[in-house]
Amino acid sequence: MRKFDYNFLKNRTWDNEILSYVAKIHEYKGKQEFYIRSKPVELERLIEIAKVQSTEASNRIEGIITTRSRLQQLMKDKTTPKNRDEKEILGYRNVLNLIHTNYEYIPFQSNYILQLHRDLLKYTEHSYGGKYKTTPNEIDAVLPNGEKIMLFKPLDPYETPEAIESICHSYQIALEEEFVDPLILIPCVILDFLCVHPFSDGNGRMSRLLTLLLLYKNDYVIGKYISIEKEIADTKESCYQALSLSDDRWRIAENDPKPFIKYMLGIILKCYREFEKRLTISEKSGAKSTAYDIVKNFALDTIGTFTKRDVMESCPSLGSSSVELALKKLVEDKTIKRIGKGRASKYVRFDAC
Repeated sequence: MRKFDYNFLKNRTWDNEILSYVAKIHEYKGKQEFYIRSKPVELERLIEIAKVQSTEASNRIEGIITTRSRLQQLMKDKTTPKNRDEKEILGYRNVLNLIHTNYEYIPFQSNYILQLHRDLLKYTEHSYGGKYKTTPNEIDAVLPNGEKIMLFKPLDPYETPEAIESICHSYQIALEEEFVDPLILIPCVILDFLCVHPFSDGNGRMSRLLTLLLLYKNDYVIGKYISIEKEIADTKESCYQALSLSDDRWRIAENDPKPFIKYMLGIILKCYREFEKRLTISEKSGAKSTAYDIVKNFALDTIGTFTKRDVMESCPSLGSSSVELALKKLVEDKTIKRIGKGRASKYVRFDAC
């Protein structure tokens, strides 16, 4: 059986790209702690935005979808799920909330992983929630001609419980001995989890939830404010490519985790940069800036079309009515142009038309 021992990371050398990612993330992490203390109102809005985006994006990757209005209602407990997709979305929402609020009390242990998986599938008719797979599974791709090919064969069911136990144990040892930065260790752990593919369903969603859990437990809480899952969904093909490169020869422990490490570090750094951008946009507009000034600054810094929702997400200090009034005034003074009507409305800088 494939052995799991992260001691191999002790003697690995990392190229300048990985080292630069790690250094920059550490720098942004220090800044984040200042913003957490100084901008509580904006942070609460960012948290709510990130929860919705994370739940939508992580499920969308797996083809699990619902309408925007239904998603909002599910997130706010204003409705009950009416189909299988919405049941799975509700399960993800609950586990995400649990990790957000209780990550300090969720050990990275196999029994807790099983319980999180149980809660993920709690509202579905599946009987295998909270249980490791009992039949072999594989990772496939469908070619343009409709032909299905196997990309990767995970471990067999009988190997799975011991493998997850070993991954968790080896991770704890590496963490305690501090021979590698957690930012490098965590992608290696998630890569192994995905290669084991321990469940009959929900492996991708669990991998993203566990990524958040491990980052939070190591004080990298960026995923609470900027959706890591959305960034992964928006670069899904790059993620699959990195996984494909990193799982080659995985079964004989001769794979190279660096492509997946670089991909994940790039995602985390992008989230930190987006976090700082959203919290400093009002500062760039001036100490006494109005909603008009803030939205104008956002518009002039944006290439291509954007929606009212984009403005709301990027300017967390502003409310809905303030954004709406600012957009209307910017259209009137020909700073931006409105395209479409009603909910389908988009905006673009006037000088781009």
